[in-house]
Parts: sequence; C-alpha cells; structure tokens
Amino acid sequence: MTLSKNKNVVSVSREIGGRTLTLETGWVAKQASGSVIVTYGETVVMSTAVDGGPRDLPFFPLTVDYREKTFAAGKIPGGFFKREARPTTKEVLAMRLLDRSVRPMFTAGYGNEVQVMGAVLSYDQENEPEVLSMIGGMAALHISDIPFEGPMSAIRLGWIDGNILVNPTRSIVESDQNRLDLMMSGTMDSVCMVEAGAQEIPDSEVVSALAAGHEVIREICDMCVELRDKVGKAKSEVEAPVDNSAAIEAVIEKSGFDAIKNVLLTQGKFERYAAIDGWVAQSVADATDGMDAASDEFTAAASEAKSMAKAAMNRVERLMTLRGTRVDGRDTKTVRPIEIETQFLPRVHGAALFTRGETQAIVTSTLGSSDDEQFLDGLNEEKVKSKFYLHYNFPPFCTGEAKPLRGTSRRELGHGALAERALRPMLPDHQDFPYTIRIVSDITESNGSSSMASVCGGSLSLMDAGVPVKAPVAGIAMGLIQEGDEYAVLTDILGSEDHHGDMDFKVAGTRDGITALQMDIKLQGLNPEILNEALEQARQGRLHILDEMAKALAGPRESLSPYAPCNKSIKISSEKIGFLIGPKGANIRQLQEDFGVNVNILDDDGNVQVSGSPEEQVDACIELIRQQTREIGIGEYIEGKVTSVKDFGCFVDLGGGREGMVHISELDAGRVEEVGDVCSEGDLVAVVVVNIDERSGKIRLSRRVALLPEEERPEAIASAQRPSGGGRDRDRGGRGGRDRDRDRGGRGRGRDRDDDRGGRGRDRGDRGRGDRSGSAFAD
Repeated sequence: MTLSKNKNVVSVSREIGGRTLTLETGWVAKQASGSVIVTYGETVVMSTAVDGGPRDLPFFPLTVDYREKTFAAGKIPGGFFKREARPTTKEVLAMRLLDRSVRPMFTAGYGNEVQVMGAVLSYDQENEPEVLSMIGGMAALHISDIPFEGPMSAIRLGWIDGNILVNPTRSIVESDQNRLDLMMSGTMDSVCMVEAGAQEIPDSEVVSALAAGHEVIREICDMCVELRDKVGKAKSEVEAPVDNSAAIEAVIEKSGFDAIKNVLLTQGKFERYAAIDGWVAQSVADATDGMDAASDEFTAAASEAKSMAKAAMNRVERLMTLRGTRVDGRDTKTVRPIEIETQFLPRVHGAALFTRGETQAIVTSTLGSSDDEQFLDGLNEEKVKSKFYLHYNFPPFCTGEAKPLRGTSRRELGHGALAERALRPMLPDHQDFPYTIRIVSDITESNGSSSMASVCGGSLSLMDAGVPVKAPVAGIAMGLIQEGDEYAVLTDILGSEDHHGDMDFKVAGTRDGITALQMDIKLQGLNPEILNEALEQARQGRLHILDEMAKALAGPRESLSPYAPCNKSIKISSEKIGFLIGPKGANIRQLQEDFGVNVNILDDDGNVQVSGSPEEQVDACIELIRQQTREIGIGEYIEGKVTSVKDFGCFVDLGGGREGMVHISELDAGRVEEVGDVCSEGDLVAVVVVNIDERSGKIRLSRRVALLPEEERPEAIASAQRPSGGGRDRDRGGRGGRDRDRDRGGRGRGRDRDDDRGGRGRDRGDRGRGDRSGSAFAD
C-alpha cells in the first residue's frame, strides 16, 4: 500500500515477515537530498537525509534524529505547552541504532555535514517504528547523492520455541514465550550492527538468528537497489584521501618498530599516554629541527609531523596486537585482573565495587515499592510502567578530565539501557519478589568496557541486596584488529583498543546463555567466521569473570538489608477494590495512617501491595485488608464481639471493620423482651449469616440459628430469609414510626411508644413496609 496515488510517487513493495513492506518516494520532502516513507501494516515512518555542505572538523559530522509524533497514535502531548519537547529515552536509543549502523558506510574522505531524520507519522500499536526508521534512513541515504556505500538495511528478530520470527509484533516481543529481541543491520555481504536482549539464549542459537536475519536484510537491500534504480541520484564525487602509508612507514623505520613498541608497552594508562606524548613531541622536534618557530613553514611541518607520529603509533599498536602482544602485556584472550568488594556502603540496600584493570564502577541497588515504578515513553495506548531500571553515569573525573556537566548524554542512556537489558531476564518474578528495583552505576575509573563493568557490578549489587536473582550475569567487551585477511579477536579491550580497533562487541550472559549483545564495527561489515570466533571467545571470558564474581559473592544474601522496605502483596476480589479504597480514599488513607505503610492497588485484578517497615506493621495491615475484603457468605458461622446494643437488636463485629446486625427476633429461640437480657456491649457471641443485601452489602445475622445443631441450620436460615412482613427500623434505633406488629404490644394504629421496648421514637417494627426480606435492618 502506498501513501498516495499521486503520479509522482515511486514505490517498491515486498512481503517481509508475513506483512507488506513498502518504500516510497517522490511526493513528500522533495527538497531533502533523499526522502523515503516506509509503511508496514498501518505504521508509517518518514525518513530524510540531507547533505549540509563541507565542514572542517576532525570527525565526521553525522547527526541522526528520530521522533515519535504523538498524533501518530491519536494522542495530544502532555505538559503545559502540549507539544513534543526533548527526545525521550526510547527515541534516543532508536537514534543510536541508526547512527551506529550507517557511520562507517560513508566514502572515505567525505566530510560534509549529514543529517538523517526519522518521524513516526502513524502507529498501529503492533508494528514497531524503530526498525522502519532504520530502513527508511538507509534507503534515503542510498537514493540520495550523498556518497553512502549502500545498499544497507535492518531487521528485528524474535525467538519462540526455536523458531526465528521476522519483525515480530509488539505483542509477540513482549510475550513471555519470546526469548529474543534482536535488532541488526547489514549490507548484502555482512552484518554491521547488532543490539539484542535475550532470555539466556545459547550462543549457537544467536549465531543462527544472525544468519537468518542477514538473509532478510539482503531482501530489503534488494528493495533499496530497486528504488535507487528508479529514482536514485548520481553520487557526489569525493576527493580520495591522501595516502600517507609511505610517510607512516618512514616514521616507523626511522624510529624503529621495537622502540615505538616499547613506548606503547609502558604500564599504566596515564603513564603510557605520557610516554606517547613524549615520543610524539620528540618526533616533532626532530622534524622541525633548525626551522624558525615563528614561521608558517614550522607550523605546517610541526602539524604534519605530529599527525604522522600519532598515525605511526596507531599503526604499531595494531601490528603488535595482530602478532599477539597487547599494550598492557596481555595476550589476546586474557581478562584483566578483577577485584570485587561488597557491603562497603553501610546504609544502601546493596552495593558492589567492581574493578577490572583500570575500569571501576560503584554499583548500587535500591529496593522500593510500586510508588517508585518508572513510566516508559512511547506511543502505546496504555501507560507502561517499569519495575526495574538502571541508570549509568559517566562523570568526567573517571577519565581524568574536567568538563561541564550538561545532563545525561546519549552515550550514558545507551550504556544504561544495555546493562539493564542484560540483567532484566535474571530478576525474580514480581509476584515472588514484589519490589521495584533501581540500579545506579557510577563509573569511577574508565579504561575500556565500563558498560560491562556495570553489568557485573549490577549483578553483584542485586545479590548483595538479597534479591533472589535466577543466576549471576557477567559481561565482557570484545575487540578486533583486522589487516587484510589477518585478524585478531581481543578479549576485554582497553580504551585504546576500542579507539584504534575495528570492533566493539559487548556480550553479557550467565553460564547457560546470552542475555544481551551489542556490536559496533568500523569496517563495512563483518564476516560470519569472525563473528562466531568472537562469540566463543566471549563465552570463555564470561565464564572466567563469573568464577571471579562467585569468589566474592556466591549467591544472593539470605535476608534483605534492614534499611530496605518490606513489600508484601495480597490479592483481593476486584469487586472489593472500591470498598478497600473507601469514600474519597478514606479507608486506604486510614490504613496508611494507622500502620505507617504505603498501600497501593496495582491493577484492576485486585493485586494490592503494602510497603513499609517494620515487617510486623506490614503484616498487620495485610491481615486487616484480608479481613476487610474477605468474602462473607450466607450460612457462615462467626464468633464476634457485640459493638453496640439497640432496642431492635445488636451489632456484631465481623472483623476488618465490618459488622452485621442481629435483630431482636434472631437473638434466641424464644421471645426476647430486651436485647440486654441476651447480650451486652463487648460480649463475644456466636452468629450465623442469614442474609446479605445485594445492593448495599448489609449483613443480617442470627444468634438463634447459631444455637441450633449444624444439620438444622439450612432450614432455619431459609426460614429467617422468608418474608414475614418486617418493618423499617431506622438507623440503629432512630426515630421509629408506626408499629403494626400486634404481637409486640401495638394496636397497629398511630404512634406506639411501646414502653416495654424502651423506644421513644417511631418504631415501625418487624412487620413494617421497609425491609421486605423479613426483619428490619438498620445500618
């Protein structure tokens, strides 16, 4: 289906994942360098790509933006201004997926500013728009004149019972049966980017999923090629970058490969940086020896010499790593030394100080109630709340820098989401552990793989807090150095190996399988053999880290921190929710005030959470809720205290703040002249429920029936329910009325003061016109 029948629209459609995927262009946003509208089901995303012209910057100025317009789901934005504001976390994560995919795919030497934007125009609540934005952005780049080396495309995968699902709907992705949520991008020949969360998927299954996903990516790439053949623009010419390889080799030859290698082998991050800076400075001094420091010639020569010296240093690091020696002296498969400390912060619920080499994180876990749940962003019809979330902070001091703090960065959001995704599958079921959990990872030192340190520290802090996790989780970052057909896969990469290398592949999981993946590469694709080797090497590294974690903390602590709240849940009948809340919230407020706890109704099914401390108060509140909301049935035998005595009967406490009335005629088998002859306030009496008013919920009791043998009670209850002409007793002995009950001493006309009943007001007796079920009922 195309967006419009406009004659200028050019479209391409294919059946992908059982639904029609359509790419179209030619009508909307024609002034952009490339514009594509993607339709899948009734979800529609518009993507544009624009060449903003040359920029003289030391990095490639690519900006990716993605916005979910609320009108796409038939909504109006909240807030005072009623318009979309800064991007949500969900939108930022979608931007990163596209940015990381396309950044390596531009022609070398191209440095113009590029902006790729995606906007959700329609959302059908099932077909998720993020992957469509990726497809649209890549297609827009491919048909434009921007020198983008496509075609390229993306896909989302699920995994149920061994079956790989292509572009699963939201309901499938969120179902308990789905064990994989994987986003990947690639070209015709190779995989370029992977982002995934999984339920302990075996490593071999991940490889199979990637292979299956790549086949679908090739189909969508064919669509991009077809669209470009119809409307594509000629690609802009790019001046090839200067080949400095000879100059770099000359620097290496002049200084000596081993001499540069020895500089790189200086131990300690800052010590190494200082040694490198010293060597670069010496290279610049040698190259400019004898020149006038104030001349333009000196400035140009110094800049060139500095650039070549740094390039030579990079080249030597890559070559020595390929040959099996890394700058910190490790081989390609060794994990850096690990140090772990738990219970080192006295008041927090759970804490771990995780150190791996020169990367360190303080990770804490805090337990809360349903009041602490986090609302999730998105276009879904219903508001979604999360009971678990992880916040990652990367302050400038962790790298020895001083920078202004400008709020949470996109990188921090992305790393936090990855660590959260890795830990979530191992959390206990909320019904078994009714807590909201917040993890905070503060990176205190960084030299590679701080997000994976957050995973390890997060798992340890959860166990330190006493959270009954299903299994510990560890994470490790893998790297790659590739020169032609020669390559080396690196375990537990350093910051320089991430910077100078060709891949950052993060893998997290348990002993049994993977829970999260993230792969970014600087090459234009990665062949399956290298990917398989990286996954197996990551598994070995992950098992080693889990062993080190087990030495520090083998499993969850047996009890929670004394400073953690006690959260307990109870399920009540959904029909009792209103009763529990009370008029204008009076009952639930009274419970909270009496017991010093928080009472939250979690859903419309009647799940109620009580949170507070000490535990005894929580238990007492739950017991009272149980009494207040328990179902009382006709025929139930109850022993309760008399709460008040009236002329027409007495009221008995049934527990939970509820009481029922025993009419004077149901106090004993014989005639009762005075209620006080049978019971007094505070007496414990046995009663049987004989009637419950369907509309008001008022409960009528009988002591007379309770005195009978159990086998005789059903008939007695039925007799008590039969209409006997009862009258209307107003509220607990209020002003009575006409009493037509001749047996009770009245003549049946006018007002009967009935001295032997002691009533001063109107008393319509038990034969009046009010309660047609029999005896009068006063509330």
